[in-house]
Amino acid sequence: MAFEIVETTITKIQAALDSGEITSRQLVLMYLERIADHDKNGLTVNSVIEMNPDALFIADAMDTERARLGARGPLHGVPVMLKDNINTGDKMHTSAGSLALADSFAGEDAFIVSRLRKAGAVILGKTNMTEFANFMTMGMPSGYSSRGGQTLNPYNISKPTGGSSSGSAVAVACNFCTVSVGTETSGSILNPASLGSIVGIKPTVGLLSRSGILPLSNSQDTAGPMARTVRDAVLLLNAMLGEDETDAAMGASLGRTHGDYTEFLDGNGLQGARIGIPRDYYFEEVGEDRIALYEAAVQLMKDHGAVIVDPANVPTAREVRYSTVLLNEFKNSLNAYLAKLGPGAPMRTLKDIIAFNHAHPMETLRYGQSTLLDAEYRTSGALTEPQYLRDRAADLRLCKEEGIDAVMREHRLDALLFPADFGSRIMARAGYPSIVVPAGYTPDGEPFGVTFAGMAYAEPTLIRLAYAFERHSKARKPPSLRSFI
Repeated sequence: MAFEIVETTITKIQAALDSGEITSRQLVLMYLERIADHDKNGLTVNSVIEMNPDALFIADAMDTERARLGARGPLHGVPVMLKDNINTGDKMHTSAGSLALADSFAGEDAFIVSRLRKAGAVILGKTNMTEFANFMTMGMPSGYSSRGGQTLNPYNISKPTGGSSSGSAVAVACNFCTVSVGTETSGSILNPASLGSIVGIKPTVGLLSRSGILPLSNSQDTAGPMARTVRDAVLLLNAMLGEDETDAAMGASLGRTHGDYTEFLDGNGLQGARIGIPRDYYFEEVGEDRIALYEAAVQLMKDHGAVIVDPANVPTAREVRYSTVLLNEFKNSLNAYLAKLGPGAPMRTLKDIIAFNHAHPMETLRYGQSTLLDAEYRTSGALTEPQYLRDRAADLRLCKEEGIDAVMREHRLDALLFPADFGSRIMARAGYPSIVVPAGYTPDGEPFGVTFAGMAYAEPTLIRLAYAFERHSKARKPPSLRSFI
């Protein structure tokens, strides 16, 4: 067919669907063929963990509806991939990459999935991920799961994919889908998006529903869009929005959200924007090649009217250290999730998963399960531990009031600009939003992105800045997917 899916956008797809140049069925078939050629063949990046057997039927239904009634909106007939920790009430499993949950089916869609279906999206399949969102053991490579195997970075297979939304990033980077949904607790969207040369939006915790997503942390988890362009990421974000009364985190969003974030896509959005450079601490592990790319991005922003405040250091950057919050919340959150799967679920508790892994060590314990054991036997699951309570309060104080809030108010900033995902920990503990955008490649081909970060519900400002930077930088290039074997 004449239509080219490589680096296509939602806008181009909708134009082609409306004109009759392609159908949603044909689009799905093109993605299936590309996945067959490159995901488990050729370079073998291994980003897809499961395909939706109903994808073509859904595409047919969307084509019929378009012909009779018109399109529902920008996502109508568009193929979307989901991270393997997001429930679908269909024929696909939700396993978080774990063999222990390989036979686990959700009874219903996650709230955000129901919103995607309502928008007319075609759920194409699920993507591989770092098992249990990188909360299974110490030393597990990003992108590895016992169920899905190892996901590879298509730009340089010797480099990491980042995680835990590894497959979601790689699938988008390789053009195996139009857009994908990832999740983040602490860097799990920003890190693989930067290393996959794509756009990732980590929203404010509470902007999107978390219901029906296999959890890591009740206080930090959120889903978020992953795409090749800022506009596509925003269109996917729009489609997932909606009020979910069962998610307590959404209560604070009243009056602070927008129905359509595309209104903030401003190509001149850098003009007059005050952007802070948090040099202290966050640049210590950034190599020279990546610092050079970062400085080039900063200069581009200056050239297009941004006011650069350098340095704009986060006062508490060096105080934000190890916290027991995730360890304590994982057992509590996971057990609550498993209990809701019903009496026929293969695993009912974290202890069941640990026992399954012990019984199948060759298949499941290639890297061990030290973190699962710590969560089960070093925490009560009741969140009563004094250290947990102190750490939760300290995280909020150091990351929000005395950290991000303090530096942004002191310098009257619109955003902080971090290299790659190096600010993800403090932003995640604060529950604050970030957007990573491709900014270039190191000499050995490793992608690098810059992250715009702000205070709660600052998505409009961050979208404006990210979109303008993308428009002027045009940094993203697709991977070649050539096999070197």
